[in-house]
Amino acid sequence: MNPVTPETLLRLQFVSNPSFSEDGSLAAFVLAHADINENSYKHDIYLLRVKDGSVARLTAGGDAAGYVWTKQGKILFQASRSKDDQPDKEAPEKTSFYEIDPAGGEAVRAFTLPIAASRLIPVDEDLYAVQALQNNGQARKDRAYEIIEESPFWFNGRGFTEALRGRIYLYRRSTGQLTPLTDPWFNAGLCDVKDGQILYTGALWERGMRYQYPGLYLYSISDKTSKQLADKDTYAFYGAEFWGRHQVMINAKDPDELPGMSTGSLYVIDTDTLAVTNVHHMQRGLGGSVGTDARLGGGRQSKVVGDTYYFVTTIDESAYLRTIKLDGSGLSEPLTPDGSVDSFDVSNDGHILICAMYGDKPAELYLDGKQVTFFNEGLLKETALSTPIYYEFTDSDGVRIHGFCMKPVGYQEGKKYPCILHIHGGPLTVFGSVFHLEMQQWASAGFFVIYCNPRGGDGRGDEFADLCNKYGTVDYRDLMEFTDQMLKVYPDIDKDRLGVTGGSYGGFMTNWIIGHTNRFKCACSQRSISNWIVFEHTSDIGPSFTRNHQGASTRENVHQLWDHSPLKYADKCTTPTLFICSDRDYRCWMADGLAMFTALKMHDCPARLVLFHDETHELSRSGKPRNRIKRMSEITDWMKQYLMEEHKG
Repeated sequence: MNPVTPETLLRLQFVSNPSFSEDGSLAAFVLAHADINENSYKHDIYLLRVKDGSVARLTAGGDAAGYVWTKQGKILFQASRSKDDQPDKEAPEKTSFYEIDPAGGEAVRAFTLPIAASRLIPVDEDLYAVQALQNNGQARKDRAYEIIEESPFWFNGRGFTEALRGRIYLYRRSTGQLTPLTDPWFNAGLCDVKDGQILYTGALWERGMRYQYPGLYLYSISDKTSKQLADKDTYAFYGAEFWGRHQVMINAKDPDELPGMSTGSLYVIDTDTLAVTNVHHMQRGLGGSVGTDARLGGGRQSKVVGDTYYFVTTIDESAYLRTIKLDGSGLSEPLTPDGSVDSFDVSNDGHILICAMYGDKPAELYLDGKQVTFFNEGLLKETALSTPIYYEFTDSDGVRIHGFCMKPVGYQEGKKYPCILHIHGGPLTVFGSVFHLEMQQWASAGFFVIYCNPRGGDGRGDEFADLCNKYGTVDYRDLMEFTDQMLKVYPDIDKDRLGVTGGSYGGFMTNWIIGHTNRFKCACSQRSISNWIVFEHTSDIGPSFTRNHQGASTRENVHQLWDHSPLKYADKCTTPTLFICSDRDYRCWMADGLAMFTALKMHDCPARLVLFHDETHELSRSGKPRNRIKRMSEITDWMKQYLMEEHKG
């Protein structure tokens, strides 16, 4: 059997985004894989025949990451395959869509839009609602500078956002007419289309500071008018879609209720009276939040079918599919096994197609509960894996904490092994039992790997999730007590050879840990936060996230933010620490990692920093393949250097 190595990334097949055709006889989905030569990912569309479960490839260009079914049963996808698809002086923004018939034949260019389109939804056989990015700024002669007059000034994964706004259009294919529906400075997001109406979020943002949460609007195509259903800053939206013609279902939370921590509710808004009904307060996460680095691609996580609302929700360590009725009755138990439902679709005749991760398997498709794709079977048969073992205990505050342990591949009882404590991001996410490439790689390299879901995480309700102004307190205790428990349960873990790592919130906690205990012999802090004062003013979500999660702003209580900042305690650190940063990570800007690295160097603590160019906050999950491999190698080599006897000295 082969070990899992950083290069195993190149053999993974990433399944995502299943969607039924209008008549339900076919379903499309996307399959992606890493291409080391081009240092990118290739995406193609495949078809599943519902009647017999057979699978066939539809495209072969590697450029079909997203698609939509037309009303005529064909597939449209965005691609750039010729010079005519490229932006030019006359059309600096351009998006081409290609169409392919599932019955066979080559994809042909269907139309080209003179805008930077990001989403397309059919209204009827000829009309489409389009979401695009509108640039309201002055054109620059070169890229040697940025002009910034508004905040936030960048967004993770998008770059600098000065004067960029989301805009909604209608496109009539037969005439080529493109009609804008929203103001150029109205920042809009397309949600749903039904019966000649368009549901969208947004708010007017002309300059200065952006609003915190968008409003909700309904556009009538026949009347050419928009109606406001909810004002801005009323709800923090997770999603919105039609429920019948006169009602809208929203997944949202009240920003004033446990800011930043509430898991939200299902609401129904009557589009005639604007009456709002709280159908159900979830006390569970809306959408899947099970962390993994073996997921690539999107897909729907909610859908209204008849009088039933299907949605993905996180409960404990798994993301399940559940249903509820319009009046709030009939909330089902989970319809799927333990694991992670990443996306799904439901046909009009009741078939359920799920993209999910179960057991040790990367994501595959399951039709009505039966596995119908097997793209990763060859890899699994040839590779030695470590299956996570579930464990839970009661912490010192009487709270049940859930966690997992992965034994080293080839584990021999009675032999002492080093161990890595892995901390998830979020914090409103969870670790589960699903396939996780880097943790499998560490187990193959000879490490115990332990990880848990401390307070602040998803899936356990609002009280458990409430970490506001508690960062580094109850969560820190949970992590340390979990480590103590694992040392008792698994005596073959060498307590003198412990490492710790995590990214984002996990990076914050790693920074916090090395300033508060010397029990770990080495650490790796990834895309981290070290100073809330800096984070508030540099992160794309800094002002809102800092207030919601720390309970104050810099001007209101600078001492509170500093007391919860790991940088304050960096002079206490003696733990050799590797820092992983990306220079286009606008979520946890590299300034925090650089500051913590410098502080350790100033106090003679061994430290190393690896800064990846042109990568975002998503380096570990969707970064360029060569950089992902390099990142995993750097972390593993650092852990080996300090935790493996044969690598010491």
